[in-house]
Amino acid sequence: MNGKRRKMHGTRILEEADRLMTVCNSCRYCEGLCAVFPAMEMRRSFSDGDLNYLANLCHACGACYTDCQFSPPHEFNVNVPKTLAIARADSYAAYAWPTVFSGLFARNGLAISLIAALSVAAFIFGFAAFNDHQVLYGVHTGPGAFYALMPHNAMAVLFTAALLYAIIALLMGVRAFWRDIGEPVGMKFEPKSLWQAMKDAGQLRYLDGGGVGCVNEDERPGDWRKVYHHLTFYGFLLCFAATSVATLYHYLLAREAPYPWWDLPVVLGTLGGIGLLIGPIGLLAEKFKRDPVLVDQGRTGMDVAFIAMLFLTSFTGLALLVCRDTAAMGPLLALHLGVVFSLFITMPYGKFVHGIYRYIALVRYARERQMMGHV
Repeated sequence: MNGKRRKMHGTRILEEADRLMTVCNSCRYCEGLCAVFPAMEMRRSFSDGDLNYLANLCHACGACYTDCQFSPPHEFNVNVPKTLAIARADSYAAYAWPTVFSGLFARNGLAISLIAALSVAAFIFGFAAFNDHQVLYGVHTGPGAFYALMPHNAMAVLFTAALLYAIIALLMGVRAFWRDIGEPVGMKFEPKSLWQAMKDAGQLRYLDGGGVGCVNEDERPGDWRKVYHHLTFYGFLLCFAATSVATLYHYLLAREAPYPWWDLPVVLGTLGGIGLLIGPIGLLAEKFKRDPVLVDQGRTGMDVAFIAMLFLTSFTGLALLVCRDTAAMGPLLALHLGVVFSLFITMPYGKFVHGIYRYIALVRYARERQMMGHV
């Protein structure tokens, strides 16, 4: 075939990614835009693991598409953002654990919707079956009010099991990804690269199009995607911190939820909840402003499902906070617990994993730069 032999890859999209990276490696015009192109330049050929690494290193700002002299309608048809977006989504399924569940990524929006609906229905049915109407719709106030509807030990065991499963599944996926991206012998996680990756992820350093922002359908770059990502990410961390503090209160100080409005778990949870309301709504709005040529439209359902789950987790939590001293507390608690449970068990099989794999890719990139003598 024209006297050349090209390395065959596992999927057609990885074949296309290899072709584009070969073109980009010859041009190198975009090397200052993000981490993808300097990482690409460290390679003369690309394995499947290399391409999955680059795909997860990409933050989908779209700047390389608008800056590229070979983007459509040029005959080279170079569209790095969309190609890496498809490869990135494929990698989530490729590294999923257990592998039997990798198919959940194919129809992710539908799968998460069904799991969420069944989880909510199960909690509502359970509350109704094990509590009479006076308890379910009664007014419960003060410490331990939540546990009149569901014993604390049952709640702790159920959600700890769901969270542990999610953590194990995510760790197994990370292990497979770390091995597949071709780590040289002796290249381990080490503090300096971990810290650099943490700073890059925390600042969303590469979600700025080289300083001008993300490209939208009107070709006017902006930073709103970064702002909404920050609100979502730090909102999630604050909610996690609220849960952690509440756990310490319960087991170390023997203080039972719900807590007063001014107490630390409530303050952290409220601030985090507000971030998880504004951030997901903003991300959803920004998603529909993006130029369709830049995105993987076939995975829109996965993106929307994850954004919706984060929003519903926050919305039901804040509604429970506002109405916890009323007769609506029982149904709202069942609804909130159902949403949180479904979020936990679907985390390894949805868009949540993109943050984990992107961080791992940033660790690899930081380590590579150190080995090359870059600051």
